[in-house]
Amino acid sequence: MKQLGPSTVTRRARAFAVTLAGAALVPLLLASPPAAAQAWPSKPIRVIVPWPGGGSNDAAARPVVQKMSELLGVPFVVENRAGAAGTIGAEVVARAPADGYTVMVHSATHVSNPSTYKTLSYRTFEDFTPIGFVSGQPWVLVVHPSLPVKTARDFIALARTQPGKISYGSSGNGSSPHFGMEAFATAAKIRLLHVPYRGGPQSMASLLGGETFASTATLPNAIGVIKSGRLKALGVSTLTRQSTMPDVPPLAESAGMPGFEMNPWIAMLGPANLPRPVVDRLSTELMKAVKDPDVRRSLESQGLDPWIGGPDELAARMRKDFERYAALVKAIGLQGQ
Repeated sequence: MKQLGPSTVTRRARAFAVTLAGAALVPLLLASPPAAAQAWPSKPIRVIVPWPGGGSNDAAARPVVQKMSELLGVPFVVENRAGAAGTIGAEVVARAPADGYTVMVHSATHVSNPSTYKTLSYRTFEDFTPIGFVSGQPWVLVVHPSLPVKTARDFIALARTQPGKISYGSSGNGSSPHFGMEAFATAAKIRLLHVPYRGGPQSMASLLGGETFASTATLPNAIGVIKSGRLKALGVSTLTRQSTMPDVPPLAESAGMPGFEMNPWIAMLGPANLPRPVVDRLSTELMKAVKDPDVRRSLESQGLDPWIGGPDELAARMRKDFERYAALVKAIGLQGQ
């Protein structure tokens, strides 16, 4: 047998060592994609608010995502994409990549739109991923000072003498304020004249200007003008009084309609097929943000109820409210757009 010299042995040993080292790198290289995925988030997150700035959705989104930005260590950039009862902004999110860098803060209008629009450019459930609740969105029945009423009972009595003539504004056909007033009118057995606007601030401006005479305004849009006396508050939509306006009774009490309640939600959703680790992380930080004392104070000061709930709770509520709004649309004969 041929003997190998020391130099040949050394060269072969080195080659064998390189082969082993290369083999050892294979599992590390294969593991790199999950490691990269775990780096999320690594860039700013876009937050689509499908309503105008200054409205209740915007007021709910900004303090919450600011806190989430602190918790996650990346900027959250709010974009208001208003119009068509939130469907324009929702379409942006439905078509966004499922990478966790685009989310939406929307209202319960998202699940009423299928009943009020003949066609949508997206699928309400299949094209979105529920992440979690932000807040409840109670509203207050307000009227222009020129309307000769002092209570919700007075309002009902006046409306019965003028069926279909007292006008009220909302933030659009199928919006939460629209459904709120129609639910109230249905329960009270009265007919009113609906005037839709592009958003809550525009609806409020019409009421303040005397173009309309009533509205189921969200509390953030109504608190200041109620306290200044520019509008009269007749009742809140929750079963209990709100801390921001304790002198205003629930409509269940002031209108003599026991059990009447309408408390829509505001929540965060993403595009369909978001990776579950990303959903869980977003949901966890969202709930932390809503629980934060400063964030809660900010929401409550604007008449919003901080809500805690993750993807499963939001998904269940969406299905339930979808059925509720569909039944209301049928009851009032609202035509699809």
